[in-house]
Amino acid sequence: MSRHEDLSRVLNSGIVAVIRSTSSEQLVGVAKALYEGGVDVLEVTFTVPRALEIIAEVRKTLGDKVLLGAGTVLDPETARAAFLAGAEFLVAPTVNVDVIRLGNRYDKLVMPGAFTPTEILTAWEAGAQVIKVFPADIGGPAYLKTLHGPLPQVRLLPTGGVNLNTIADFLKAGACAVGLGGALVEPKAVQTGDMARITSLSQQYVELVKQTRSAMKSRTS
Repeated sequence: MSRHEDLSRVLNSGIVAVIRSTSSEQLVGVAKALYEGGVDVLEVTFTVPRALEIIAEVRKTLGDKVLLGAGTVLDPETARAAFLAGAEFLVAPTVNVDVIRLGNRYDKLVMPGAFTPTEILTAWEAGAQVIKVFPADIGGPAYLKTLHGPLPQVRLLPTGGVNLNTIADFLKAGACAVGLGGALVEPKAVQTGDMARITSLSQQYVELVKQTRSAMKSRTS
């Protein structure tokens, strides 16, 4: 699919699940548990041991049922390796213009991480389709809302500090979607193989996105 189609899928979902662990065991099972809970946009970070193998295995197991991406992509070489392994989008904690250009060259969605208005605008003008606001827990929903004042055209995806108690506030503050790491893919659940817990959390987050967006739409109609 094109990056525009992938962007639509991210926006419709509202959730990007960040799969991060110190061990690569169980992670294909984690991806399946997320999908079963209704979360179908998944990011495997390069901090995971054997990340490329995990990406390839998830792609083989779930195919087009999920939109699969690679996270913590810090340079073009890593970006290209991720694409070859089956990743369809890239996420990073920082802004690397060369990574954004590479993604656009291959018609892939790129979501670089930025925090200040200057970093955010730099990434946007370089061609990024979504800007990951990271770490979002520092400023919270109020900071996201403030950013939207001078930068209403920029799609912002907060990551860090998003949980069951804050997700609605981030969406109301203007988040186009949210990134969910340990609050969704709980380290303890991964370590113990409690996939039912991850599926249950996925269902809860999906429902909260649905309810919040419905309420927001009702207020504007």
